[in-house]
Amino acid sequence: MTTITFRTEGSRITGFDSRGHSGYAEEGADIVCAGVTSAIRLVEATINDVLGLAASVKVRENDASISLRLPGGLAPTAESTCQALLTGLMVYFSQLHDEFPDNIEVLEEA
Repeated sequence: MTTITFRTEGSRITGFDSRGHSGYAEEGADIVCAGVTSAIRLVEATINDVLGLAASVKVRENDASISLRLPGGLAPTAESTCQALLTGLMVYFSQLHDEFPDNIEVLEEA
């Protein structure tokens, strides 16, 4: 199962951790893993490459995990954009959980 934990400080989403393989299908044919990976890549590319921010990203192949943390002190427009992106990602993953409850879990943790 893939577990995605969104990290928060108050109402601010500060980042997320994604761990594990969904187990929906074998590697290369797993649509749940593909959906998770694609969505994470889109959000990370938008934050770091399009907006030019310095979100910390850690990828660990050995436990199939990806972590992203927003930097602090963002300008109001950048903060608002990042919050919209991360909230949208949370909604998307929650919808995937509704469709594939045995393969993806979405949590929030302060």
